[in-house]
Parts: sequence; C-alpha cells; structure tokens
Amino acid sequence: MDDEPITERRPVTGPHVFGYLRHTTGGTIRHSALTDCLTEYCRLHELTLCGVFTDREPAVTRHSPAFVGLLDALGLPDTYGAVIPALGHLGPRPVAAERRRRITATGTRLITVRSTRPAAGGEPSFRLQQQKGT
Repeated sequence: MDDEPITERRPVTGPHVFGYLRHTTGGTIRHSALTDCLTEYCRLHELTLCGVFTDREPAVTRHSPAFVGLLDALGLPDTYGAVIPALGHLGPRPVAAERRRRITATGTRLITVRSTRPAAGGEPSFRLQQQKGT
C-alpha cells in the first residue's frame, strides 16, 4: 500500500479571497473581532483568506487606499472574490453602490458574512451578495 495520505487528509487551499473592513471606531479589539469573523467564515466555507484591507479614516471616499488595494488584489489570477462582514463596510449607500459595481467589474464575487435579512432560528446567516460578473 502507498503511504501517501488520502486526498481528504492533504492540505488543500480553497478559492482565494480578500477581506475588506471599514473600521473607524472601536480600537484593536474590535478590529481583531472583525478579522476573526472573516477568518472563521472563510474556514467554514473552505475559502483561503489571503489578506484583509482596512480603511481607518472616518471620511468615506470612493478611492480610499484600502479599497484601491482590494481592487488591485481582486485583479490577481485565481482570485475568487472579496469578503466583508456586512454591507455597511462598503460605506454609505451611494458609495457602497459604486464600490459593489467596481468589485463586480473585476469579475469576482462579493461575499457578505452577515445578511441584512434575519436568519431563522437565530443561526448565522450567510449569503452570496453578487454573482460573478460577465
């Protein structure tokens, strides 16, 4: 018999995703909790979290350094998408709409960990926000 481990026991990397946070209040403990949320979501869904981009400025602009960095990362080969804790991390509605459009334009997915709809039975609710662009 072969001593090679079976497929299920080999380390396998899932689709590559990059996190994005807009974190302007709450300090390092809150930032760590948000990052842990993204990490756990990716672990549960067999995604490889390759990095997290964080905006720390209270003013929301469409072209913040962290968001531009996220867009650059989404352009890398084999990137599946972006993951955010909730839609509010993209900014106020007009800015969020533009950011969603720009993420979709990269041909990747936008994954939201916490849905705007309450989950039945108090379980965590996860949903895919946007489908892959054409």
